[in-house]
Amino acid sequence: MDQQKNLILAIVVSAAILFGFQYFIPKSTPPVTPDATQAGQPIAAPTAPGAPAATAAASKIQPRETVIAGTPRLTIDTPRLSGSINLVGGKIDDLTLKNYREEPPADSPQIVLLAPEGSEHPYSMQFGWVAADPATKTPGPDAKWTATAGSLTPEHPIEMSWDNGAGLTFKRQINVDHDYMFTVTQTVTNATDKKVSLYPYALDAREGEVPVSSTYLLHEGPIGVVDGSLKEIKYSALKGEKPVETDTTSGWLGFTDKYWLTALIPDQKEAIKTRFAFAQRGGSDLYQIDYRGAEHPIEAGATTTETSRFFAGAKEVALLDRYESELGIPRFDRAIDFGYFYFLTKPIFLTLDFFYAHIGNFGLSIMLLTVLIKIIFFPLANKSYTAMSKMKLLQPEMAKLREQYGEDKAKLNQEMMALYKRVGANPMAGCLPIAIQIPVFFALYKTLYVTIEMRQAPFYGWIHDLSAPDPTSFANLFGLIHFTPPTILMIGAWPIIMGITMFLQQRLNPQPPDPIQAKMFLALPFIFTYMLAQFASGLVIYWAWNNLLSITQQWVIMRRAGTLPPPKKPGKSIKPAKT
Repeated sequence: MDQQKNLILAIVVSAAILFGFQYFIPKSTPPVTPDATQAGQPIAAPTAPGAPAATAAASKIQPRETVIAGTPRLTIDTPRLSGSINLVGGKIDDLTLKNYREEPPADSPQIVLLAPEGSEHPYSMQFGWVAADPATKTPGPDAKWTATAGSLTPEHPIEMSWDNGAGLTFKRQINVDHDYMFTVTQTVTNATDKKVSLYPYALDAREGEVPVSSTYLLHEGPIGVVDGSLKEIKYSALKGEKPVETDTTSGWLGFTDKYWLTALIPDQKEAIKTRFAFAQRGGSDLYQIDYRGAEHPIEAGATTTETSRFFAGAKEVALLDRYESELGIPRFDRAIDFGYFYFLTKPIFLTLDFFYAHIGNFGLSIMLLTVLIKIIFFPLANKSYTAMSKMKLLQPEMAKLREQYGEDKAKLNQEMMALYKRVGANPMAGCLPIAIQIPVFFALYKTLYVTIEMRQAPFYGWIHDLSAPDPTSFANLFGLIHFTPPTILMIGAWPIIMGITMFLQQRLNPQPPDPIQAKMFLALPFIFTYMLAQFASGLVIYWAWNNLLSITQQWVIMRRAGTLPPPKKPGKSIKPAKT
């Protein structure tokens, strides 16, 4: 009886977890309806000194290329980025990622990260100064900067300058490395006859409807490490709320998408005030993240300097780790949402990445990881399969006990427990392989879903993206018939292979004596096949390969235990003699 309860429990737990994953799979997010009561209200600047608000929204949406062509700019050209800097306001508002495309084909459009105001999805970064005295003129969003000619490249920084006409000269030098990190050095020279106090600021702003995944498995939105802790704020949480402000020293803050990140990185030794804010502007959502640095008192004839950085690019694990180590950016890798199981998810990714560096295929890396996990848990699994073999040998005796004590449940349980104890069998043994597999399953699912290294990573044959579901379907004979089946029939080859291996593994396990339980178990491979058909193909490959390894291990143990009949020896059959 306990065995029956345990089997039912294993089914319920497994199905609940998988159905939970199915629930968490991203769905399309409906557009946000602007709040008419807030329309036209820009993000107000804090009481001076503070970070400024973004400029007014463009009255008409134009193609991105048209907006860029209509403003004076300095180009950005690096091995991994292309774009430009708007000399009006000195904004970095045009960046494209050279190495990433929207879809796997080589002619697919490149990923556009930043876009100028007046285009469809404005997204920009800006740096500057605000004065303690409002009468002191500082460069605002409409200031026209002058600059040295040329392009911003890793070998050639660019310099910009602006004169306020009242004795203050503002200069800005921008450097970029070969990846996605920019360094901004701002200097102010005071040629007046009195002291001036200025505060440096930086802001990251995006406007319009931001596409995000409606899943609890991934955070997309405002993010930062401030005051020593990771802060993740949903876009929806900022609406209707006061700005989230924090005083901190060191850290970073920005916007994170599933694979892309923009992040402001102040001087890690300077005390700053950070802010996450929202407003409606011209009927459009406006999100702004900014920080204000410490006061810079500039005596007459003196100069002050402020250096900060910003990141704009792909969230590559090794790259974020390197920046964290070399630049002292705290917990920069947390821009990737490894989740609460960070201690398990990131090591699994690092192991996969290590294997990939040597064999060049993430699908094979997943299979090699599965073998490694089987080796680590070999003693536990061995013990489990040995106990299951004993349970299978006990089935005839258990059937006799049910016949003898069928009406006396208490006595039946007592005799069965005595039987288990006498032969050293464990009715919970069958749950152990599932219990071991579930944390790894979850961590691998998370790894496939959040890491850009897995994005569009091919396997062999028809699998061109391990982070996407198997694209084939039994309904069109896996592509032999030219029509696209509905989503409900998109059950590919790898999910079917997984279901077959699950069915074969069930045949090795002790069969439940209750007919209803037996039917439930018989249905599980079909249920799991259907559910996993919508999961990342890399996860299905892991499950199928894990099943095959488990079947091999269990078969060997059961053969040694005498649970399985010995193989038939080849030989000629002897026919009876005729009389």
